[in-house]
Amino acid sequence: MDSLQNNRDGFKSRWGFTLACVGSAVGMGNIWRFPYMVADWGGLTFLLPYIIFVILIGSTGVVEEIALGRYMHAGPIGAFKGCTERRFGNASGRYIGYIPVIGALGLAIGYTVVVGWIFKYAVSAIGGELSSMGQNMDEIGGYFGGTASAWGNNGWLVTAVILTAIIAILGVSAGIERINKILMPALFVLMVGLGIYVATLPGAADGYKFVFTINPEGFKDPRLWIFAFGQAFFSLSIAGNGTVIYGSYLGKDEDLVLSAKHIAIFDTLASFIATLVIVPTMAVGGAELSSGGPGLMFISLLNVFNGMPAGHLVCCIFYICVLFAGLTSLINLYEVPVAALQEVFGLGRKAAAIVVFVIGGGVALSIQGIVSGWMDAVSIYVCPLGAMLAGIMFFWILDRKTAIDAVKLGAGKEYPYIGKYFIGLGKFVFVPMALIALIAGAFLGGIG
Repeated sequence: MDSLQNNRDGFKSRWGFTLACVGSAVGMGNIWRFPYMVADWGGLTFLLPYIIFVILIGSTGVVEEIALGRYMHAGPIGAFKGCTERRFGNASGRYIGYIPVIGALGLAIGYTVVVGWIFKYAVSAIGGELSSMGQNMDEIGGYFGGTASAWGNNGWLVTAVILTAIIAILGVSAGIERINKILMPALFVLMVGLGIYVATLPGAADGYKFVFTINPEGFKDPRLWIFAFGQAFFSLSIAGNGTVIYGSYLGKDEDLVLSAKHIAIFDTLASFIATLVIVPTMAVGGAELSSGGPGLMFISLLNVFNGMPAGHLVCCIFYICVLFAGLTSLINLYEVPVAALQEVFGLGRKAAAIVVFVIGGGVALSIQGIVSGWMDAVSIYVCPLGAMLAGIMFFWILDRKTAIDAVKLGAGKEYPYIGKYFIGLGKFVFVPMALIALIAGAFLGGIG
């Protein structure tokens, strides 16, 4: 195993690593959940608490997971094992490390179904099939209903699996890093372009007014803070798996605190840009942003696109953007079990990828009709648990000096809070927050 780790592939640059992490974080939560939450809670009333939590989680959880993976030079299984070996002299942590790996695979399987939908919609948008429906809600709803039904989208689901598998087989630098260097900048450019176009349309000003409205009374509702925290927690992709494995591929001479800062900034920027596209677009179409999730992306927005000027072009660009966001997140999720098979069984990357994608693709095909419940179960229970376990391993099990050294390794400058406040924030704020995410998610039916 040691020789395998010493010969592991890795990111060639800090920006390649940062863009890959941004790609893993920027996904459906940014596009179909965040704008809805902003609209539901009243613009800045939601945004301000959200930004507070992003700063807190970004400066603790994101830093911790990157540092844990990099210092141990392993994914969750090897990293957790390394923590208990140093503290207790045993490898019991490796068994705990299976939890976030299973969580990543479970989420990847559900995400595969959704990315399959997006593939179909992107191609259908380009081909004009979506535009031909006009604003016939029965036809639009029926199209999505047929796509999301059991065994309803087999071909595009398999396409998503094959494309993601190819990227995984190519490796970290030649596959993951390279594709994120292309897709992430393209995503931001296209989304900004959409935002600029929407700004020129009559009625868009009403959307901006809503986004930048603040209702001080809303801050008194504890649910606002819970939902804002949940959105920040899941949007930053903190689950004890994907960020840990990407961290294990980061060079020891890179400043991971700076990278964590960039990840938080660009993930938040992606959410904000998506909001400045979607909310004004709904305002232009005179529609209410009444629900998030698939109904927003595949039904409500399509209806609005088909009724607005240059709607066909807007529709094409939008679904291409969503496809880029979905693919980069899916690549990260599958990388966790692929790396785990390499670490535990010594398989080559190609063999490990084939095993994981055959299993993942097969299960994804079978759960198409129940994917919503599947995703809820994984995101509500397994992901927060994985994040909490990673936090416990780093902040509580690993000794203070080792944890601080792991963070400061390769730092381009001094970060005073690392030595003074970082461990305390992690122990007494971040880990309890992960527990709150787990409990609140169970009671509220999901907070991310």
